[in-house]
Parts: sequence; C-alpha cells; structure tokens
Amino acid sequence: MSRPWTRFGIRALALALLLVGVGGGYYVGQYRDDQRQGIDAQLAADATQEEIGFLKERQREYTIATAQQREAQRLAAEKAQAAAKAEAERVSKAEDEASRRKREKEAAAKPYDGPIPTSCKEYSGNRQIGCAMMIDAGFPISEFPCLEKLWTKESGWNHKARNSSSGAYGIAQAYPGSKMASAGSDWQTNPATQIKWGLGYVKGRYKTPCGAWTYFQNNGSY
Repeated sequence: MSRPWTRFGIRALALALLLVGVGGGYYVGQYRDDQRQGIDAQLAADATQEEIGFLKERQREYTIATAQQREAQRLAAEKAQAAAKAEAERVSKAEDEASRRKREKEAAAKPYDGPIPTSCKEYSGNRQIGCAMMIDAGFPISEFPCLEKLWTKESGWNHKARNSSSGAYGIAQAYPGSKMASAGSDWQTNPATQIKWGLGYVKGRYKTPCGAWTYFQNNGSY
C-alpha cells in the first residue's frame, strides 16, 4: 500500500508545483505589464510636458518678434513722416525763395512804369523815379531839389539801404521798414513802392519836401 501512495503523492506534489509555477508566472507577467504601462504613461506625460514647454517657448519668441516688428514699423513710419515734412518745408522754402527772387527781378527790371516829365530827365535811376512820382503826387518840380538832398542824406537813394543801428530801411529810411508795406508788399525791393510811402509820409507830416528838408537840417532827422 505504501508504494502506490508514494507515487500518487509525488504526482500530486509535481502537479501542485506546476500550478504554483504557472500562477507565479502569470502574476510576474502581469506585474511586468503593469510596470511597462506605468513607464509608457510616464514617458507620454514627460513628452507632453516637453511639447507644452516647446510651444510656450515658440509663443514667447513669436510675441517678442511681433513686438519688435511693430516697433520697427512705428519708427519707420515716424522717420518717413519726418522726412516728408522736411521735404515739404524744403519745397515750400524753395518756392518762397523763387517767388521772392522773381518779384525782385521784376521790380529791378521795371520798378516804375509811369511817365517821366521832361523836367525829371536830367536825373537817373531812383532819383528820376522819385522826381516823376513827386510831380505825380501834386508837388511842383521846384520841390525836388529839397527831396533830392533829403534822401541823399538819408540813404543815397539806395532802396536796399539799411541802418545797422536803428534798423531803418530803404530810400526814405522808414523805421521800421515794414511800415512801407502799407504802400505795397514789395516794399523791400521796389524803389517806387518806397518812394510812394516816403512822399505820403513827407506830405502828412511836413506838408512839402522842402518842409521836411528844413526840419532835417535843424534836427538831424525827420
């Protein structure tokens, strides 16, 4: 009896060991699978964080680049605006200068287009114009020697004469010279405009050129 039971026991033991090995292998494999899945999940999580970090860095770089581009565009626009303004001012000044030169040229070419009386033809230049305009203003030719002496003392009949001390300007030495604008906008360059103003000043204050000349002789100015 003992021998068969021994064989049966051995077989049972072997079967039990086999079952234990199979069960252990299953649990070991399950553990390995779980461990592998955990590693994969961690790798995936790490990859996701890295991608998020990469995207954030790209966003930051894009924001900086956009801000720099906008600033560059703003500066370029300001520079272009300043350049356009400077060019407009340059063109305006050039046009004003060209207009001024044109007026001066026209005034120099023909400052007075009125008739020249025979009694005035012995004079020339601005004196001849002054003589003709004085007669046209209603003064007799006998008054011109006084006017000639007065304005010779004042300016030498130079319509560009300027007193560096007082600022008086022109043939009649108006002070300030801009007073003569009442006779014409070309008062700085046109002798006829200056003479027109000067005759009006003399008539209004001294009645006649000889009256102005007498006052000048007594006071050194008029």
